[in-house]
Amino acid sequence: MLTEELEKLALSLPGTQENAHFGTRDFRVGKRIFMSLPEAGRVVFKFTRDQQRMLLEMEPGVCAAVPGGWGDRGWTSLYFVGADEELIRQSMETAWRNVAPKNLVRKNGRH
Repeated sequence: MLTEELEKLALSLPGTQENAHFGTRDFRVGKRIFMSLPEAGRVVFKFTRDQQRMLLEMEPGVCAAVPGGWGDRGWTSLYFVGADEELIRQSMETAWRNVAPKNLVRKNGRH
């Protein structure tokens, strides 16, 4: 998957807007960030610790906790070049659901 495809997919999620945080492009719902693109080939998603742990166990060669305190809070890097597109889509939707208002999630049938 290419960066442009990730951007398009993120912006297709309801209520998503592109912004920047400390010079890094991010995607958010309202003021809450669910995804950032810190560098070529890497996307960072906002997961719960349990979601992060499961993903790291299932995809150790593709995913890694962000170093330091951010990783302790569930922020997870996914190296998307050559990664399975379904994994990327599911990860993005999970991160989006984690920050989107519950009524928006229900309204759009993304449980």
